[in-house]
Amino acid sequence: MVLSISSTCTLEEVAACCNAVRFFQLCVYKRRDITAKLVQRAENNGYKAIVLTGDSPRHGRREADIKNKIIIQELKNVEGLLSTKIVTDKGSNLDALANQTRDPSFTWEDIGWLKSITKLPILIKGVLTHEDALKALEVGAAGIIVSNHGGRQLDYCPPTISVLEEVVHAVGGKVPVFLDGGVRRGTDIFKAMALGAQAVLVGRPVLYGLAAKGENGVRRVLEMLKEELELTMALSGCSNVKEITRSHVRTKHDWQLLSLL
Repeated sequence: MVLSISSTCTLEEVAACCNAVRFFQLCVYKRRDITAKLVQRAENNGYKAIVLTGDSPRHGRREADIKNKIIIQELKNVEGLLSTKIVTDKGSNLDALANQTRDPSFTWEDIGWLKSITKLPILIKGVLTHEDALKALEVGAAGIIVSNHGGRQLDYCPPTISVLEEVVHAVGGKVPVFLDGGVRRGTDIFKAMALGAQAVLVGRPVLYGLAAKGENGVRRVLEMLKEELELTMALSGCSNVKEITRSHVRTKHDWQLLSLL
């Protein structure tokens, strides 16, 4: 599980409730001391990695949130560290909060500072290009998450499945590559793994399950994905995940090449 920095439960509460493998998702604040405290709390509470969100120098224009004037709940992880009571009559207070508190000046070079304050491996989330994948390796990322932030940050950005292979080729097996975004069925997991992802991240389906049937709904969503993946593997002749290979999928690029033969 990757726990959001914006969670309505503290990272300590989540750590105390289960023994699952947990990562902590981090956005860097203008006040670096607050960022450092959050990273240290994650390390002290048994989180296994820091997931640095790298595609949010500014908050994306989320028009539905602005129209509905969304008001977020108190962010428990920064309670007592950072005031989140921002009132705005211009739309979403989430937009105002993000743009007033997060550090838009954070660059590739600053990842060295982040590595200096923790022993935890750092995964960079939000990579969509060959160039950024190489840069992530250069600054010492322990893993890469191919993600377009659920399509909420930049309009017209590519679907993650369409750029996954580009990133995988750039990385060349040096660090794990994960896929985030658009995973709705077990067949989506199968395709991602065939194109080189070591694992996928699932966000919205879990929230759908939670909204529908609470904890049991979340459990059922994960069971459905597992069952669908196993069925896809069986019908594709794969007895384990290591047998899922590039030969099991055809991309648009493949069809274009075949048409030239």
